[in-house]
Amino acid sequence: MIKALHTEDELLAAFPVMNQLRTHLDEKKYLALVQEAQEVDQYQIAALYDANEIVAVVGFKPMITLYYGRFVWVCDLVTATDKRSNGYGEELLSYVEDWAKQNNYESVALSSGLQRTDAHRFYEKKMDYERASYVFKKVIN
Repeated sequence: MIKALHTEDELLAAFPVMNQLRTHLDEKKYLALVQEAQEVDQYQIAALYDANEIVAVVGFKPMITLYYGRFVWVCDLVTATDKRSNGYGEELLSYVEDWAKQNNYESVALSSGLQRTDAHRFYEKKMDYERASYVFKKVIN
């Protein structure tokens, strides 16, 4: 079962799985960022449950740019380490694609760390995504 998360309790229940991807966040910072992103950026977060346990989490937001047009950006996608290779990532990414279709968005895009070769194989081979660009980042202090 996939459920969109809205309440503070729901968001906090997803933190242990999300923290496996976003290890730099503590619970307080995670909650503050998610709540602000939901209010300001239309950020959506959903959890996949198996036997009442959260096993995977996805965070995404609708966007409009000149390059992609109307699209959905997957910000976060993680399956609990001990639950991988059970189809949960595929199920959540399909959920995002369905959400995009239902809300008249043209595509789904995401970035993935250079070191995450297993994830890249999953996106390209299993989910039929193509490499479109590199993402560059500069920290401004």
